[in-house]
Amino acid sequence: MSKALVVVESPAKAKTIEKFLGKNYTVKASMGHLRDLPKSQFGVNIEHGFEPKYINIRGKGELIKSLKEAAKNADTVYLATDPDREGEAIAWHLAHILNIPENTTCRIEFNEITKPAIQQAVKKPRPINLPRVYAQQARRILDRIVGYKLSPLLWRKVRKGLSAGRVQSVAVRLICDREKEIQAFIPEEYWTIIAKLKEKTNSKVFDAALVSVDGKKLNVTNEVQAEDIVGELNQAEYVVSDVKKRERKRNPYPPFTTSSLQQEASRKLGFTSRKTMMVAQQLYEGLDIGRAGQVGLITYMRTDSTRVSETAQQEAKTYIENKFGLDYLPDKPPVYANKKSQDAHEAVRPTTLDLPPDAISKNLAKDQLKLYTLIWERFIASQMTPAVYDTLTIEITAGRYKLKATGSQLKFPGFLAAFSGVIGKGKEVEENADSDLDNETSLPVLTPGQVLKLYKIDPKQHFTEPPPRYTEASLVKVLEEKGIGRPSTYAPTIETIVDRGYVERIDKKFQPTELGFVVLDLLKQYFDRIVDVEFTAGMEDKLDDIAEGDASWLGVLEQFYDPFAKELTFAEEAIGHVELPVEVSDTPCENCGQMMVVKQGRYGNFLACPGFPACRNTKPILKDTGVKCPKCSGAIVERQTKRRRVFYGCENYPECDFNTWDMPLKDNCQVCGAFMIRHKYKNGGVATVCSNEACSSRQTSEGKEVANKADNNADNKEEQAKSKKPAANRRKKSG
Repeated sequence: MSKALVVVESPAKAKTIEKFLGKNYTVKASMGHLRDLPKSQFGVNIEHGFEPKYINIRGKGELIKSLKEAAKNADTVYLATDPDREGEAIAWHLAHILNIPENTTCRIEFNEITKPAIQQAVKKPRPINLPRVYAQQARRILDRIVGYKLSPLLWRKVRKGLSAGRVQSVAVRLICDREKEIQAFIPEEYWTIIAKLKEKTNSKVFDAALVSVDGKKLNVTNEVQAEDIVGELNQAEYVVSDVKKRERKRNPYPPFTTSSLQQEASRKLGFTSRKTMMVAQQLYEGLDIGRAGQVGLITYMRTDSTRVSETAQQEAKTYIENKFGLDYLPDKPPVYANKKSQDAHEAVRPTTLDLPPDAISKNLAKDQLKLYTLIWERFIASQMTPAVYDTLTIEITAGRYKLKATGSQLKFPGFLAAFSGVIGKGKEVEENADSDLDNETSLPVLTPGQVLKLYKIDPKQHFTEPPPRYTEASLVKVLEEKGIGRPSTYAPTIETIVDRGYVERIDKKFQPTELGFVVLDLLKQYFDRIVDVEFTAGMEDKLDDIAEGDASWLGVLEQFYDPFAKELTFAEEAIGHVELPVEVSDTPCENCGQMMVVKQGRYGNFLACPGFPACRNTKPILKDTGVKCPKCSGAIVERQTKRRRVFYGCENYPECDFNTWDMPLKDNCQVCGAFMIRHKYKNGGVATVCSNEACSSRQTSEGKEVANKADNNADNKEEQAKSKKPAANRRKKSG
């Protein structure tokens, strides 16, 4: 038998695939890219057709030697890198290193790491897709041009360590523009008026909102106007003028794309985009789940498509029928429209439905289980029937005023039955949320002409609010909607703009810094195309055209570079040194007495002496918790690790080494007098306990936590057992 070498990108993927292919295949990992543009120089010859200078990445010499030796001893070499443009480019570089001609059928790809998919892939090798490679190369060169030409300008004119990029600069602009909207926003007063009514004297009270007067939409803008209306309503007779009953359906959400997965993981799990993609990569490449060994649990996680294969739909149909019953199956498998024309991969879904989350929960890390459950439930729900609600709308006349009461009741759960409640049933995606159906409200059964009793009038003052700051989820959503970058680039883009100090995460929302505003204003003045949303989105379309073979990568680069070079030359001469605003603190320098100023560093803000370089004194900015250190009576302050994880330590560090991950509280323990802490348990629970581990109250609290956990596990098992009975009954009934 001939021997074949399969080259993948990661060791985890290699381990999973090797199990499926057998002894006649050797699977090795390239550990990502082996060739790239050099870091120490520009690496692109503009004058000679944007020719890139690729070099073997430093530190990969032994790996390259090992791969060459394996390829030499193999009869056939298959390049099985990721099924996207980046993976195609890596395969192209591998072919160059291993001396494989480009037109050789050496490239294999698969959307999921399962035995059938892998075995099918090696039967259908193809040549490397050069248009995909050229599209990735064009993107790489574009980013190199902007990064290596524009960033040094910012170093010279503003501050060292800054950077600019095609996507990151637009992301900063979106955040800054939103902040300017918030700053310019002028709140406007308005009032809502609710009549609390009931059918009879002893019946339940329900709310009816005032909507119009004399047939026109009502707009109450001040208290005087509200009081006048309340006076009239208190004297009015309330008569039911119309009752509308209808059935409304709430459709399931499509299975995840990369973008929607990042958004939901942010909303439901509190994951950053980087964390979501890292955990998804682990699920895709394969995890050890016991007897089955290394198994890839989800399909490829970088995709714009909501398409699902017929095989997966059939498997979902069988699973839903067995677990929920025939009523939960649509007449035919649903098909979801894709926002983009590309449809190279399936949606993100479980590779098999034989491994539900609860069956493998012991084999997965906590974050892996959370994300797998999110993906699992979303996919199952996407293949189910809509949820059905009975809705009731009651229109009420009160003199010249009209009021409206609305209510809804869930009649049939449909796809909502797929959600466990651990992740949540309600607003799975903001764009699909239906506010009328989210909050179930019951109303009495009324008939037209019926007179109602007034309980009271409830006027409330409100003020319009500015648009909210972007969260990670909403920023990813707007980047996708505007066509900025690719979903796979969102995670590194967001981390870059935070690391550079252009924006800050405050209460999980992005807020621009003064530096962010300064750099953005500079780019808008001299490089308006770089921060223009439409231009950046149009560039993505051009890269798509290259990948489809409809455009020349060289032509796209030339169209971009010629005007960019002129802008660069002009900016170099026109821009003087930009002075950043200085924030003066109330802390004097111990060395020279000058008031220290706030500076931005790699790990956040810090205090520095303005007398630099004569005085180099610096101090961290410490947030006092108001609690005294148990070791030296100094203040316990909030600190951050290099990875920005919050912990608490003594202000007198390093003389005092007290530190804790738990938030200190100002309350004292009633048993021993030590300060209390907000303690997080490994199972996700949070409790207020004594900071003294030897305190009897601490031991009692932890004992209760263990007992509660055991009770919850028992309750969950009992609920699971109960939930299986109705499904079995439904199957008997439907059979």
